[in-house]
Amino acid sequence: MNPVEVYVTTDVNSQPPIAWRYCGSQIKLWRAEAGVGREALAKEAGYDYEYVKSMENGRRRPTLRLLQIADQVCGAGGKLVAAQEYLKPEPFPARSQEFMAIEAEAISFSCYEPLLIPGLLQTEEYARALIGGSCPPLDDETVAERVAARLRRQEAVTRRISVLYSFLIYEAALRTGIGGSDVMRAQIRHLLKVGQLRNVSVQVLPIGRCSGVALAGPMVLLESPEHDAFAYVEGPEVSVLHARPDKVSALSQRHSMIRMHALSIEESAEFIGRVAEEL
Repeated sequence: MNPVEVYVTTDVNSQPPIAWRYCGSQIKLWRAEAGVGREALAKEAGYDYEYVKSMENGRRRPTLRLLQIADQVCGAGGKLVAAQEYLKPEPFPARSQEFMAIEAEAISFSCYEPLLIPGLLQTEEYARALIGGSCPPLDDETVAERVAARLRRQEAVTRRISVLYSFLIYEAALRTGIGGSDVMRAQIRHLLKVGQLRNVSVQVLPIGRCSGVALAGPMVLLESPEHDAFAYVEGPEVSVLHARPDKVSALSQRHSMIRMHALSIEESAEFIGRVAEEL
């Protein structure tokens, strides 16, 4: 039986991760126990007083340097440095993690993207430009972890050759200019390369075709090994993993409508090649 759909939102006013707050509290407790003032710790670490205060109060992620210096001057014996393992950035946003788990085991994958190159088809440079341009900005370590995680996720396309991967891409996604012309040109050529795999199909929906449905947003349709059907939709502040048959059916119909108006696989490859030449 399919589970009910899961709605996950991103609240921009939510508290920082509990690991940040707990670790910051531990630094403060060890510092107080050792009789070390915050100003002295900040000076020893080479940080501004307010910066250390933010980390101790959990508003910023405590850095490895602060953990190392605090561990040393407070005599924590490695206990503070050990916290670094729990402060590593999550490879995927929390609202995407259940979808990623289902995707990893799916026996079929169908995706439609109106504005972006699908994550499974992104080059490293394109992914870095896209993730690095997030708002609010992400720190460099989080960007690097998420780019690396996206590249690891892509390995399934070539490793799981019995799984069919279908990609529908609106023409606008080929012309966004993310990362500049060189990045986009390499990205578009990468689409042609991946599209040659026997378990992958890439089709383009030209601008002006099926315009009402095409602009309704991205979607992913998945089938589990138990033949349960899922549909995933995502926006800037909310994502929904649908499992109810009526919801999945409605999104499947929308996907089918887009596919009927898209170019064939062969026509799409020619179209993508022309776009690459225009850049």
